[in-house]
Amino acid sequence: MRNSLYLFIFLLTMGVQCAAQEIASNVARIKQTNDFEISGDGKNKAWESANWVTMLPSEKGEPRGTRFKALYSATGMYFLFYNRDELLSATMTADFEKLWLEDVNELFIWTDTTETIYFEYQISPLNYELAILVPNFDGKFLGWRPWQYEGERKTKHLTVIEGGEKKPGSKVYGWYAEFFIPYALLTPLRNVPPTKGSVWRANMYRIDYDNKKTSRWQWRKTETNFHQYTRFGALIFD
Repeated sequence: MRNSLYLFIFLLTMGVQCAAQEIASNVARIKQTNDFEISGDGKNKAWESANWVTMLPSEKGEPRGTRFKALYSATGMYFLFYNRDELLSATMTADFEKLWLEDVNELFIWTDTTETIYFEYQISPLNYELAILVPNFDGKFLGWRPWQYEGERKTKHLTVIEGGEKKPGSKVYGWYAEFFIPYALLTPLRNVPPTKGSVWRANMYRIDYDNKKTSRWQWRKTETNFHQYTRFGALIFD
């Protein structure tokens, strides 16, 4: 009942007069899988059951594309991004740096809409990560790093570069990011783990800085900044 209420409220806020096709674009249905080893480029057969979801560019005329897939298991969620690219504009070589200032994929997961606290994850093409919880109250937000970030609470993440080397300034055709978010890391949040029929709000982003030009992609377009959680889409767990 609670999950159904979440979905009803979400569709209502997105506009009940939307056509069925438009409503579907606000929703991604997530299939269940057994746990598997990630490779960085989605080579595991488990990904064959998941559909690619195209992300929209914020800048007009942007020819490069970005898309993602998602799956869930009994222990956590798997995500796979593919980014068409020409240049790796990434120099940071440590986790929990300000990765959003360089090429990056970003994920926001809002598991319980009764509280404005959500999980944010970033990964660079060089395979460095940022994982934080974000309390957001009336547009005022600041991320908190996880404590005891080890063992079953630790993510798994890999990247694969297509057409070039994994190094700053490398000319490439594109890059993959594959990562696993364990539910144990999300335990401060409610409505975790998901079960069949659960609804989480979420959004996916990409920022690229080729040739001093900033380009952005979003699954669900925001109007102000990436932290506009009222514009997030819905993940429905099948």
